[in-house]
Amino acid sequence: MRILLISSAFSGLTQRFYTELEDAGYTVSVELHLGNTETLVEGVALFKPDLILCPFLTRHLPKDIYLQYKCLIVHPGIKGDRGPSSLDWAIQNNEPEWGVSLLEAAEEMDAGPIWANKTFPMRQATKSSIFYREVTQAAVDCLWEALTYFDAADFKPETQDYNRSDYNGKTLPSMKQPDRAINWKSHKTDEILRRINAADGSPGVLDELYGKQYFLFNGHKEQHLTGKAGDIIAIANHAICRATIDGAIWIGHLKPKLDAGEKGAKLPASFVLKELLLNDQVRSFRLTHLLSNSHPKLLEIDYTQPGRKLPVQEVWYEQENEVAYLHFAFHNGGMSTEQCRLLLSVYQHIASLPVKVIVLMGGEDNWSNGIHLNHIEVADSPADESWLNINAMDDLIHQIITTLDKVTISAVAGNAGAGGAILAIATDQIIVREGVIFNPHYKNMGELYGSEYWTYLLPKRVGQEIATSLTEQRLPISAKMAWRIGLCDKVLDKNHKIFTAQIKHLANTYAANNETLQKCLDEKSKTRCYDESLKALATYRKFELTQMYANFYGNEQYHQARHNFVYKTNNNKTTPDNIAHHRQQAEKISSVSPGSMYHFIWQDLYQMSDDLMDKQHQEIFILANQLVSSINKEELKKNIQLIFSHVKEHFDAEEDLMKQYDFRNFQGHKREHEVIVEKLIEMDRKIANNDWKKSDIQNFMDRWAKHIIHSDIPFNIVYQKEHDLNRVVTSK
Repeated sequence: MRILLISSAFSGLTQRFYTELEDAGYTVSVELHLGNTETLVEGVALFKPDLILCPFLTRHLPKDIYLQYKCLIVHPGIKGDRGPSSLDWAIQNNEPEWGVSLLEAAEEMDAGPIWANKTFPMRQATKSSIFYREVTQAAVDCLWEALTYFDAADFKPETQDYNRSDYNGKTLPSMKQPDRAINWKSHKTDEILRRINAADGSPGVLDELYGKQYFLFNGHKEQHLTGKAGDIIAIANHAICRATIDGAIWIGHLKPKLDAGEKGAKLPASFVLKELLLNDQVRSFRLTHLLSNSHPKLLEIDYTQPGRKLPVQEVWYEQENEVAYLHFAFHNGGMSTEQCRLLLSVYQHIASLPVKVIVLMGGEDNWSNGIHLNHIEVADSPADESWLNINAMDDLIHQIITTLDKVTISAVAGNAGAGGAILAIATDQIIVREGVIFNPHYKNMGELYGSEYWTYLLPKRVGQEIATSLTEQRLPISAKMAWRIGLCDKVLDKNHKIFTAQIKHLANTYAANNETLQKCLDEKSKTRCYDESLKALATYRKFELTQMYANFYGNEQYHQARHNFVYKTNNNKTTPDNIAHHRQQAEKISSVSPGSMYHFIWQDLYQMSDDLMDKQHQEIFILANQLVSSINKEELKKNIQLIFSHVKEHFDAEEDLMKQYDFRNFQGHKREHEVIVEKLIEMDRKIANNDWKKSDIQNFMDRWAKHIIHSDIPFNIVYQKEHDLNRVVTSK
């Protein structure tokens, strides 16, 4: 069955639908509705779907499409609800229950027959959080229910009927800023929080601070502090605390409202207000005179103490018996340089405690999305800030990889992308909640190469071939698919509370069994030493950062893509080919593009203190890089022959030397040479038959490096001893 997803963006719910359908074996493609109706109609005609699904659509579907094809649209509302701000109104109006309807497309928006409907109890949470969790899961449940009906001859969708008792929804207009407006002198804390929650993600609540307008995001209820309604009464963790008539609200992020044509970036509140908070010397004076003569408290957080001391605290840990749980609930999953360094310091503190297991909990809605693009965008030098940020991420992940005295576990409850997905696989065990989406790639951000030791961690988990596919194709994968390919170790319950309980049971089981724990630690130390002997972590980091340096300082591709992402300015007029399979052309042999982990680096540990042998060994690394960079079949054939000739000449010379010194393991060493030559002949044959893969040269180079370490170096030791002995005898 061919299913086309038409969406306004390939994110969130659209990615979840995509992975669910892909996992189930459906033929799936994506066409983005970017405003060009002609292009959209063309894409539908190219794919010729049996069914069109619209998980997230902010534009009206053209009549030409829904009259010709069966089209089902996800609407985040209960039966009878209509309008573009459905979830916003539900949160702001404090609805106790809400739902999702899968509707057939019709001329009037949200008025088509209902194929499936699911309801759920509402949480006190942001719009983004409710959408990521309840709405997404309900939509997926509706999807599978509707697919069971699709070929049923006797199924008829439910015509909307407001006379029925279960139709409690109504038509509501698009929510505007006057509908969201906060009155700090009359609205109570819970009302204000609901208004901020209802606008979280987008568009934010427009409000005024010091005579300027800002959009408010990331609200949290304060439990103890009070003050004059509207005043800023405290500052902590770059958030501001503003008093209400019956308490206070923490506001974590602000975005300035600028003149028409200008766009502001969403950033931590104190960053946006930095003009008023210049430094410690003037802070008190400026605030005293600008905040209605109130003096805000500057609250410091002691991160070495367990527990979340403030509702706005992003990093904290809990210790239960011999297990430590490290939380890092960064807003939207981005991790700035400062946040990475803070997380590293807390991790190091936990690692010094008498615990046996460290569990990285991340954030529940977004586990982590890597470097913080908003912080980078507004920096004085985005290139310099990018460099600092990626190095801070690398420092954190290096610390986790090299923690050899404790079992480390990633408990991935929320989606993980880019460097955040790699952070998740840096631990010993990766446990994932069902429903999580991974995007372990970087290239969509202006061909960004990525670091975080991904060229070590990703192939180690899934193998070179799958790692290449993940990073080159740039497609999301589900938790189930991550388990199938080995990216994670277990997939647990989709319910967040049950998932957390299961994680704690698993961690306690590890901590309680000293024999199993010690076996795991011994194996980890052994593997780390072996991996380091093959290629040092520093080598992976150096290579990755070399590519990243070129991204940051060498061209504008990354900077333009980041700018477009931060300010939501998408200039693309067509759907990217990697998700629009119906627009893809036949694959061609291409050079290694940014995003590939195939690189071959000579290391000091390969040296034999013989200039001629070392030079010949090094040349194979040069030729291997030349081969993997071939842009067509002719270059492949030429480069494999160069490697073959060089290897054969080197082996002949080496075998003559072995015979000369009557090397006792000559036959075994010669057999290794023959196997290596056979591998080259096999690669040559694959190239001729168009069956060659980049992983073939990777496997060959792995064998070549092991041969140097385990066979050539032992022979060289014998050779050097014989050579030194002969020299002594001759001198006498």
